[in-house]
Amino acid sequence: MKSANAAESHYSVAWPGYAAAVWGFVFAIPSFYWALGGLLGAESMVSPSLVHLAEERDPDFLVVLWLTGILKVVGGLVGLALVRRRAWGRGMSRLLQLLAWGAGVLLVWHGALFVGQGLLVEAHAIELAPELRGMSRWYTYLWGPWFVAGGIAFLLAAWTHLGGLTEQRSARIAGMVGGAGALLLSVMALVAGIG
Repeated sequence: MKSANAAESHYSVAWPGYAAAVWGFVFAIPSFYWALGGLLGAESMVSPSLVHLAEERDPDFLVVLWLTGILKVVGGLVGLALVRRRAWGRGMSRLLQLLAWGAGVLLVWHGALFVGQGLLVEAHAIELAPELRGMSRWYTYLWGPWFVAGGIAFLLAAWTHLGGLTEQRSARIAGMVGGAGALLLSVMALVAGIG
C-alpha cells in the first residue's frame, strides 16, 4: 500500500512534466511533416506566406522547420527531465528552470497574442482580408490555445520541479532570468515585425 501511495504522490507532482513532454513531442510532428514536404491541411491552418515557402521548398524555411522541430523535441526532453527532480545536480536544475520558465513564458505570451488578435478580428476591431478570416480562426481557436496550454504545462512543470529542490534560490533566479529573457526576446521580435 505504501508503494502505491508513493507512486500516486509522484504522479501528482510529475504530471505537468509529462504534459510538457507530450506537448513538445506532438508539436514537433507538424514541423517535421512540413520539412519533409507534407502540406495536407496547411493551406487552411497556416499563414499563406508560410505555405508558399513550404511549397517552394525554400532552403532557409526548411532549415527553420527542421530547427523548430528539433527545439520542440528538446522541449519535450526538458519536460521529462523536470520530472526527475532529485536526479540532477544544482547546475542542471538551474538550467532546467531557465529553459522551462523561458519556454513557458514565451508560449503563453505567443499564444495569447494569437488569441487576442484573433478575437479583435472576430469583433471587427481589426480589419482582415476576407480570404484570411478562416486561417485567422485556426490561430485564434487552435494554435493560440495550443501554445498557451504548452506554456502552462512548462510553467507548472518548472514550479513542481522547484518544489523538490534543496537549493531553490539559485534555481528560482535562473527561472526568472529565463522567463524575463523570453518575454524580452518576444517583445523585441514583435516590435521588429518578426513572428
